[in-house]
Amino acid sequence: MFMGEYHHTIDNKGRLTIPAKIRYELGSNFVVTRGLDNCLFVYPNDEWMKVINKYKELPNTKDARKFMRFFLSGATTSDFDKQGRVNISIPLISYASLEKDCVIIGVNDHLEIWSKENWTKFIEDNEEDLSDIADKLFSGDLNA
Repeated sequence: MFMGEYHHTIDNKGRLTIPAKIRYELGSNFVVTRGLDNCLFVYPNDEWMKVINKYKELPNTKDARKFMRFFLSGATTSDFDKQGRVNISIPLISYASLEKDCVIIGVNDHLEIWSKENWTKFIEDNEEDLSDIADKLFSGDLNA
């Protein structure tokens, strides 16, 4: 399970260091793709295959096709260099507005990579609603 928040910088060649304990959980090969809310999703191969299998079950509707195009067209198989960095493609850097300061967060079965600016804005925009959201999602049983 991925969790935690880590702050790192992306260099001008698109390389981002992933913390060592996350690298171990992620494995040597993984998939980076466009996520939602202008961040990137990073999946270990086994979790990526679960996502793909769910997509195979989707009906051939206009919305399903649109989402699959968005999600899968940006997907790239990646690995780490000797310094524990992942090389992120220019289209993905552009999509997530990654410049220098990045935030890597663990979200259960995947990682998300955010620009520091977008992550700060997300927290600020949603902080007041999180208690209500938790109540709705967990029916008030979050602390049980």
